[in-house]
Amino acid sequence: MIYLSLFVISFLAATILPFSSELTLAGLIVTSNYDNLLLLIVASFGNVLGSVVNWALGFYSRNLSSKKWFPFKETQIEKSSKWFRKFGKWSLLFAWVPVLGDPLTLIAGLLRVKFLDFIILVAIGKVSRYLVVFYLIG
Repeated sequence: MIYLSLFVISFLAATILPFSSELTLAGLIVTSNYDNLLLLIVASFGNVLGSVVNWALGFYSRNLSSKKWFPFKETQIEKSSKWFRKFGKWSLLFAWVPVLGDPLTLIAGLLRVKFLDFIILVAIGKVSRYLVVFYLIG
């Protein structure tokens, strides 16, 4: 059940919802009651999958960003677009950065970044972040 909870929190943390998957992962590592490698895999998978949802939202909803219910604010999209214009697809290595990273994955979808490029770069960034947490705590 703990692994499922970590997956859900990590997934939701990759959206605009204010969840902290790093704190959850760190807390579970500190308790030493769980398989740390499995915790790392579950958190990474959930967080990357959440970013995939953002990419798909961007890819398939080009005309929805002006709707009131759309999950990203125009200012978030503008900031992320600037990053994307400056660094291109390589900016996806920073998809883990709070506030900037989630809309960045949406922008990647809007700009039709190839899914394979997207998933590789986002996974590298997000797994690296969890590895840092793992080594700082463990």
